[in-house]
Amino acid sequence: MANASARHILVDTEELCNDIKNKINAGDTTFDSAAAEFSSCPSGQSGGDLGTFTPGQMVPEFDTVVFNEEVNVVHGPVKTDFGYHLIEITSRND
Repeated sequence: MANASARHILVDTEELCNDIKNKINAGDTTFDSAAAEFSSCPSGQSGGDLGTFTPGQMVPEFDTVVFNEEVNVVHGPVKTDFGYHLIEITSRND
């Protein structure tokens, strides 16, 4: 069965999500630091790490990105019922 490891940053607005992504991509901050500073998810204190999971354990919007998009790239904003996410897939086994 497929599984993946990922980390994320969860915020309330798409604008903030885009601002954080731009700072990460520009090298102004790291994903870990941005997660600790901005994420409203408790995982933010561990760099946004969500551990390893299989399809169906996360909300569908999250799974679509994690199990289909490029590894080691920051994806998003991804809107879910929780807010807006930046997602970095750290590993995936298909």
